[in-house]
Amino acid sequence: MTTPELRQLRYFLVLAEERSFTRAARRLMIAQQSLSQQISALERGLGARLFDRGGRGTELTVIGALFVEEARSVVNRADEAFAVVSRALRGEVGSLRLMFLTTVTNQLLPPVVRAVHREFPDLRLTTESTSIAQLVESIRAGRQDVAFTRPPLVPGLASKVLTTEPVCAVLPTGHPLAERAELDLAQLADEPWVMTPRDSWPPWHRAYGEQFREAGFTPNVVQEADSVQDLLGLVAAGLGVTRLVRSSLTLRGTGVVFVPLKDAYAHTEMVWLPGNTSPALHRLIDIVTDLATTTDLTEYG
Repeated sequence: MTTPELRQLRYFLVLAEERSFTRAARRLMIAQQSLSQQISALERGLGARLFDRGGRGTELTVIGALFVEEARSVVNRADEAFAVVSRALRGEVGSLRLMFLTTVTNQLLPPVVRAVHREFPDLRLTTESTSIAQLVESIRAGRQDVAFTRPPLVPGLASKVLTTEPVCAVLPTGHPLAERAELDLAQLADEPWVMTPRDSWPPWHRAYGEQFREAGFTPNVVQEADSVQDLLGLVAAGLGVTRLVRSSLTLRGTGVVFVPLKDAYAHTEMVWLPGNTSPALHRLIDIVTDLATTTDLTEYG
């Protein structure tokens, strides 16, 4: 016994339904002779006669009748497998690993996951929130498929800007400058500052340093903190001021005031490895890009 070809099983099922080589060949759009040859080859491979070819037409044998359901099960399963592959090639099924910078998780995770699930509910997502250094290392090592973060990062990553929002001075409630509609960074030259450690992500701090130099001062950093939540707590406690994007306001409702800094803006980006050819990844990129053009993602949180 030899394993039947999938094509032979399809031909067999059509012939079993039509009970006529002529009608079956017409339905399959092949020559009747070709159909007869394939059915004969199937019977030889199985070592069993599937049809009686008598004067009254073409009828299933007892074995042929038993074989119908088995053949149909195989063909249906094959069709399902082909459909899964087709959907995977279109990026509609599969799995993706998403990583969010801790400070953008509250802002971006809900709308991104909601949009992807709405478009492709069979696309499985795993999410993780982490620090900037771990995020970049995970993307570069291929442990995560896409990340949502803030620049500047490192060379060699593909990226797309999703949001642009104001950078604000964060002052304790009651600060003399808290009622201003806008501030120049230079107006904060004499203030004590609370900031993240420089080694938390040197590319960010090089950018900050350039901005402070352009404003004509070096900040007096009186205390450091590893997270935005801790920075906000230190400002609320009156230890100093800091600078954060406006959406960080969603992380603390009392004790601090956000005042926009003149001509200061920050981006949020989606980043991935250029060599990642996953169809699901590129479908997600399209979905999130469309989301960013139709929704103000800075309002989430």
